[in-house]
Amino acid sequence: MIETLISFVLATLALAFSPGPDNIFVLTQSIVNGRKYGLATVYGLMTGCIIHTTLVAFGVSEILKRNENLFFGIKLLGVAYLLYLAYQVYKSSPDIVFSTDNVERKSPFQLFKTGFWMNVLNPKVTIFFLAFFPQFLFSTEISTVIQFYVLGGLFIITSFTVFSFIAILAGSIASYTKQHKNAGVFLKWLQIIVFIGISILIIK
Repeated sequence: MIETLISFVLATLALAFSPGPDNIFVLTQSIVNGRKYGLATVYGLMTGCIIHTTLVAFGVSEILKRNENLFFGIKLLGVAYLLYLAYQVYKSSPDIVFSTDNVERKSPFQLFKTGFWMNVLNPKVTIFFLAFFPQFLFSTEISTVIQFYVLGGLFIITSFTVFSFIAILAGSIASYTKQHKNAGVFLKWLQIIVFIGISILIIK
C-alpha cells in the first residue's frame, strides 16, 4: 500500500513541475501582482480539484460495483488519453513561454475564483483524474470512495506544495527558464515519460 501511495506522489510531483496552463498562470500572476496573488490562484485551483475528486470517486466507485468489464474499458480509454497527452507534449515546443503583457490586475479573492472556475470548468481535468487515479487504488478492504479521497488529498497537497513554491519563487524561476533553454527540454521529456509510465501501470 505504502509503495503505491509513494508512486502516486512521485508521479504527481513530476506532473506538477511540468509546465502547463495552471502553473504558468500561477507564475504569471505572481510576477505581475506578487506572491500573495499567485498563492490565491493556487488556493482556487486546489479547491477545484476537490470537485473533480468527488466526481471521480463516486462515479468510478459506482461503475466498479456494477460492471468490472466497463471499468476495464474506462481504464483502456484512460491509457489512450494519456498516450495522446504524451504525443501532444512530444509535438510541442520545449520552450517555456509565458507573457506578463496585458495581464489584468485582480484582487486575491478574484484570483481565487478565477483559479477555482478555471479548474472546475475544465473537462480535461476530470478526464485526467479518471485516467490517473484508478490504477493507484491501494486496498481491497477500504471503500473505493475513501481511497479516491485519499488519492485526491495527496494530489492536492503535493500540487499545492509545488504550485506554492512556483508562486513564491516566481521571479527566480522565470529568470532561470529564460537563461537555461535545456530546462524546457528536460520538463518536456519528463512529462512524456510520466504519461507513458502511468499508461503502462494501467494496463499491467
